[in-house]
Amino acid sequence: MAALDSLLSRSSTDALSDPAPAGSVLEDILSAAMRAPDHGKLRPWRYVLIRGDARPKLAELVVDGMRARDPDVPAEKIEKRRQRFSTMPLTIALGMHIRPDDKIPVIEQEMAVAAAAMNVLDALHATGFGGVWVTGDMTYDPAVASALGFDAPHRLAGFLFVGTPDPGRPVPKRRPVVDYVAEWQGTPVRFGADT
Repeated sequence: MAALDSLLSRSSTDALSDPAPAGSVLEDILSAAMRAPDHGKLRPWRYVLIRGDARPKLAELVVDGMRARDPDVPAEKIEKRRQRFSTMPLTIALGMHIRPDDKIPVIEQEMAVAAAAMNVLDALHATGFGGVWVTGDMTYDPAVASALGFDAPHRLAGFLFVGTPDPGRPVPKRRPVVDYVAEWQGTPVRFGADT
């Protein structure tokens, strides 16, 4: 039941400070990815760790991409993104090592990466750490992906910001599951969450 309690109490947060997991604890957390569902055993997940002095370099890479996509991007947006990427205790770039010509459909490879990332988030929580999975325009920027080692057809699935959660942060209330479950009886179902 302790494992279930951990799953039921996990929530994403970017209210993070040092320390981030390191050493064998981080290795165990990332090893949880290896238990994700993975049709064809392709293991398409790849993780790039960004910490210490590399953080401002990643922030500048992200900001350069913002400016390349939109030369008129507001300065406040640039500073917010720069601050976020340069100060997180640990950022994990979620790489997808995609094999487009494999018999396993690309979407199933992408879902394996997503399942593995969720295992990492759960393992972070189970070990007393926290994180949040972020995406956005920088995730789909080929220049950012390439600078991190993911030339096409490989790409990014986003970034995990990782660290120790702020103990005073508000924890979101868990929604009741009843609105997201329906029992099929031979006709199309409807969900309370969709009304």
